[in-house]
Amino acid sequence: MVRAFDDQTDDLVVLVDAEGRAIGTADRTGVHTPHTPRHLAFSLYVLDDAGRLLLTRRALTKRAWPGVWTNSCCGHPRPGEEMSTAVRRRVAEELGLDIEEPRVVLPDFGYRAVDASGVVEHELCPVHVVTVPAGTEPRADPAEVVEHAWVAWPDVVRLVAAAPALVSPWMAEQVPLLAAGALSRLESDEERGVS
Repeated sequence: MVRAFDDQTDDLVVLVDAEGRAIGTADRTGVHTPHTPRHLAFSLYVLDDAGRLLLTRRALTKRAWPGVWTNSCCGHPRPGEEMSTAVRRRVAEELGLDIEEPRVVLPDFGYRAVDASGVVEHELCPVHVVTVPAGTEPRADPAEVVEHAWVAWPDVVRLVAAAPALVSPWMAEQVPLLAAGALSRLESDEERGVS
């Protein structure tokens, strides 16, 4: 059910138009269908200071892309919630991590993808990055994440280039953009043997 834009509510997502302007809200639990309207979300890439990415495998009970490996964390800001607050809230809920302020590296990223079940994701999804100390281990909520692994960033880039179908469709689109820009230094440092 679509509603006029209203105050902050826990289980609503923000609907957006083609320019990314908020145009209303919808119930989060009912918005992901075969006819998903475009809405605001985010992706987070948690890297450690050794240059490894925290990959997560979506819980098998997830409605869309169950059991698929993906970036560290994704979510939706609530109406009226600052994006960075939403990112930090969600990573705490999903992974049990208390992170520093994330930085936005792909502010205009958006995508549309259809799951094998027919569920559609249609999101304006700014991509964020944060670094944590090596040795950090998440305490994942099993309703969200069934497994996790720390993988060297260059290996992630190679995996996505060689077999994009093995990761979520948003990650398959985001990683090449990150590798070409904001995170390209991680690849070149490893090639030169710099840590």
